[in-house]
Order: sequence, then structure tokens, then C-alpha cells
Amino acid sequence: MPHPHHSKTKRKRRFAAFLKLILATTITLFIAMGCLLGYLYQKSLPVADTDRNSRLLDSQGSIIATFSASGRSYEPVTLKQISPWLIKATLSVEDRKFYDHIGFDLKGMGRAVLVNLHEMDRAQGASTLTQQLARNLYLSHAKTWTRKAKEAMYTAQLEMKYSKDEILQMYLNGIYYGHGASGIEAASEMYFGKSAAELDLAESAMLAGIPKGPTYYSPYTHIDNAKKRQKIVLGSMVDTGDITQQEAEQAASETLLFKPQGQQQPLVSAPYFRDYVKKLVTTQLGISEDQLDHGGLNIYTTLDPHAQAAAEDAVTQGMDPQSELETALVSIDPRTGYVKAMVGGKNYKTSQFNHALAKTRQPGSSFKPIMYLTALSSKTMTGLSTFNSEPTLFHYDNNRKTYQPSNFGEKYLGEINMQEAIAASDNIYAVNTLLKVGADNVVAMAKKLGIVSPLKSVPSLALGTSPISPFEMASAFAVISNGGKRMPPVAVLKITDAAGEVLYQAPESSGDQVVEPAAAYVLTHLMESVFESGGTGSRVASMIKRPVAGKTGTTDTDAWMVGYTPELATAVWVGYDKGRSITTLDGHRAAPIFAQFTETALNNVPPKIFTIPAGVVTVYVDESSGKLATADCPDKKLEVFVAGTEPTEYCSLHGGENKHPSGVNGGNPEEHSWWSGFKRWFKQ
Repeated sequence: MPHPHHSKTKRKRRFAAFLKLILATTITLFIAMGCLLGYLYQKSLPVADTDRNSRLLDSQGSIIATFSASGRSYEPVTLKQISPWLIKATLSVEDRKFYDHIGFDLKGMGRAVLVNLHEMDRAQGASTLTQQLARNLYLSHAKTWTRKAKEAMYTAQLEMKYSKDEILQMYLNGIYYGHGASGIEAASEMYFGKSAAELDLAESAMLAGIPKGPTYYSPYTHIDNAKKRQKIVLGSMVDTGDITQQEAEQAASETLLFKPQGQQQPLVSAPYFRDYVKKLVTTQLGISEDQLDHGGLNIYTTLDPHAQAAAEDAVTQGMDPQSELETALVSIDPRTGYVKAMVGGKNYKTSQFNHALAKTRQPGSSFKPIMYLTALSSKTMTGLSTFNSEPTLFHYDNNRKTYQPSNFGEKYLGEINMQEAIAASDNIYAVNTLLKVGADNVVAMAKKLGIVSPLKSVPSLALGTSPISPFEMASAFAVISNGGKRMPPVAVLKITDAAGEVLYQAPESSGDQVVEPAAAYVLTHLMESVFESGGTGSRVASMIKRPVAGKTGTTDTDAWMVGYTPELATAVWVGYDKGRSITTLDGHRAAPIFAQFTETALNNVPPKIFTIPAGVVTVYVDESSGKLATADCPDKKLEVFVAGTEPTEYCSLHGGENKHPSGVNGGNPEEHSWWSGFKRWFKQ
């Protein structure tokens, strides 16, 4: 039989061993907990879903839009930009001990565990704001133990890495309020048409109650539920001492003025450009739509915010908001090919169709410069080449077909030269030119300038009967402005991922010289006459205080003004969507929009004359004969030519053939100087 003393000793030893085990286990747990906390502190949080929306930036680095599945995008607001009533309402109903706990409400969790054990289900939770934020940012809402474990881990990380104010700010900027509105700023604008900072007590209590069930408590779809939830929030604020019972009753009785559903303003600037870039990056630059919505990409674009604002203002002021008449404006920097401004319609809210890219509209006479450039480049014609402007029946296709165009208003000018034909937009001269240079050559020239729409090699091509998009027209005229050098159009400069790695970089291009610089300049000189007295653009000439060249165009259904300065090439189109004929008043809207945009977009840029290249010569010619002017010629005019195409014979109408002409360099042709060009522009 064991001695009693020995039994007592054994019990003491077992108890000591048990204490040692408990101590060792506790120390091990503390070490493990310390290691886990250290690991969590060092470990980066995953990229948050609300941070993965891709951003579209303009040329100044400012955010134009955010790509997201909901389509709504607002930049995060700070706590100072949120009404204190909303903050108090949210904390009172969602997490009263937010500023006291470490991310977990232990007492609430214990209560929830007891309820769940009694129900044998995960029926109740006790999520703090931090836990909700972790779930919203990084996890699904499935009620699984795995998700709960991850939620706890992310909650601890959030509490370690961010202050309470930062966590609350992230929560309010990311929580879902229904109908596509994520974040308090989007919700406030959507429901009440005001910023989050302007919310009163009643509005704050209404919004604070929605996240518990964004559909069930939506004031748009279940106003009774929303009002009951609002009263619960107000009662909670009374319990926490944030407001008095009287204030709660007054707020509950307040009539809330909700913004009509579906009448929210567009939440992005330059929406047509945004849509254009989205299609561009997903169809041509190798970016998937999922990457765009959730990849945290930064898309750096060429859009000039000042030019874009000028374009939108010009369209707003130039169009009747009550009319069904539509418009488009696209502007490109000829020197780089950068797309600087794009307006695809009068109102994005009512029509998202981008008319700037529509390849279904006839450019009319605005196409004629491409044909005249063909004639000048081939040296087939000069600015002094003449045709008789009169009713004419043209024969083509080996005389098997005929074509009989007419001038606007049946107005015919008799014998005219190219400059006069461009200024007056004479159709008879244009068709004569096309038949002389060859329709196939004109089509080839258009393709050189970047026009990809199919063009028919028929006489009516001279009058712009083959449809071309405004984007293509602006791009083509940019080549002429840039001295015949084509810079491929560019809208996206660079795309980076969430880590800053470059996914796409626009290739550098020095451009392709597709047209002789001298021919491009001579055409520019001729097109400047459109804005001079008698030209089709003369009525808006006073609006533009700088050298500008361009061409109007009018068909039964379309009106155009396409033109350029050395810095911008711009196409403006006006017409109806359903092929309805335009009125004379409708047709007069394109030119003022072009003029206002051009002058406003460049109001900080000093006027600049077009660069005069080598290969251009200047001579004085007699206006009557078109030959070199002599000292006796009463009407002399300074004209420019591609070298080798200038007149060589002297005028004999005013005193004999052998007299030397008066003027530049004794009458001999000379290279066109910048000074002569400046004097010509200054006298306009």
C-alpha cells in the first residue's frame, strides 16, 4: 500500500507539471499570436475591389472618368467633406463602439455565438464597421467559416495599418447604397442631387439606413420600408445621445425631396471620348473589359481639358436643346496626331451614339480640298487654273454615262480659278477638276491622308457623296495643316497596371510625308480664302483672330465645317439621325461652332501663320490674264505656286509683252517668305 506522503508528492508533481504545461502553452500562444500579428502587420493587404477600378486621365493628369461595372464614378471624399449627421447616424446604427474596440466587438460576438449555437446555424452576426469594410473590400458575402477566418485576418490588418478615421472614411466611400451608387458621395448626388457635405439630419438618417438592405430599404422602390428604417436610425441616435427625441421627431416628419430616378446627370466628363477609349483599349490594345473594370489600370490619354471644355461649350451654345438636330466635333493636333477634343452628340444622357465616329454621313463640299490637293500635288493644275462655271452635262465611263450637277441656288460664276471655286464652293469647277485628275487618283490621295471609308470613283465623289466620319475628316485635314506629313491619330499614350507596370506605350512616330509640303501649303493658302469676303465661311471670319484655313460642306441631310490652324484640325458636323433633310438655318450651325471652338481652345496661344516650306514661290499676277503682272497692270495679286508651276509669260493686256513686271524681285518668282505670308494675313 502506497505511503500517504508519496501520493501527496505525486499530486504536487502532477499539478506542477500541469501548471508548467499551461504556462508553456500560454507562452507559446502569446509567441504565436505575436508572430501572427507581426506577420499580418508586415503582409500587404490585397488590392481592394473599390481600388481596382481603372481610371482615365487627361493630358494634364486629371481624372476624366473611372471605369467600373456600375458606371458610376466619384473620387473618394474625406470625413470633413461628409455631413457630421451622416457620420453620427451611421455609427449609431452600425457600430456604436467603433472608436473603442480593436476591430472586433467581443461582447457582441459572444452573444452572436450563443444565438447561433441555440439555432444550430450562423443566424446572427456582430460585424463591426472594420469587419464590414474587410468583407466589402476583399471578400464575398458567403457565410462560410473560411470566409470568416479571412475576414478576421483582414480586419486585424486594417486596424493595424489604418487609423479609425481612415477606416471610417474608407467604409463610407465604399459602402453600397443601391441603384449602382457606391460611396456616400455618389449616393448623396443620386438620391438628393447634393454633395455629402450638405446632407441634413433627415437625409442622413435615410441614407444611413439603406446599406442594411439596399433593395429592401430603397426610397425609390420601397419608400415605406425606407421611412421605417429612417425612424430606427433616428431612434438609435437618440439612444447614443447624438440628438434629442424632439429632433428625431422633426427629422422623421420632414418631407424629403428625392431626385427623380433616372434623371441623374452624367457622372463623367467627356463621355463620348471615354466610350471611344474604352472600345479602343479593349479591341485594339489588348485590354479585357474585366481588366478595365477591376484591374486598377491608369489610362493616360491625349485629351486636352481646356480644348474639351471649349468644344462642349461651343456645342451647347451652337445647338438648340429642344431640336432633334444632332452634332459632332473632333479636334486633332496636326503636329502630333493627338486627339485633343471630342464631342459625339448634343446630349450624352439622351443619346450615347458617337456621331464623331459615324461613317454614314456625306461630307459634301468639305471633301473638295482633298481633290484639289491631288491636282496641286500632281502639278496638273494650279490656283490659277480655270474652268467655266455654267450648267454642264458631264460624260464619263467612256461616254456611257452622264452626270449633271448644279450649283447651290443655281448660281454660276462663269470663268473662275481654283481659289475662287474653293471660296464659292463651285460644284461645276469641282467635277471638272476630278475628271481632269482622275477619280482613282483622288481616292488614292484620300487614303494617304488617312481616310479608310470606302470611296466610289465616280464624278459625284467631287461633291462628297461617299460617306466619311468626322474623325476621318479631322485627321485628313490635319495632314494638310502639318505640311503633308501624316501623324497617326493617337488617343491613348500609356496604360499602367495597379503596380505601375507599363502595359502599353504608344509607339513613337516621326510621321510619314505623304504629300509634298509645297502642295499642302499652296492648298492652305487657297483655303484661307473661304474665310475672306465672298467665301462660304466669311460670316464667321470675325470670330477667329488668327490664320485659319477650311472648307464648308452642305448636302440635303448634312452640314460641315472642317478646317485648321497650325495647332488644331477640327471637323464639325450637324444633321439629323434619321436622314431627315436639314433647313438652311440648320446648315448654318456648323461654322459658328467651329469658329467659337477654335478661338476659345487657342485663346492662350498666340496667332501663328502656317509654316511656309521650301518649294513654294510667290509672284505677282495680273488678275485679268492670270499671267505675270507688268508695271502697267492695274490689278495685281500676289499668288503662291508649287515651284515649277508658276506662270512664265508676262501679261500683254496693259502695255505690251516686253515690259518687266512690277513687284517681287523685279517680277521674277521667288521663294515664299514668312514675312510675305504674315503681311497677307495681317491685311485680311
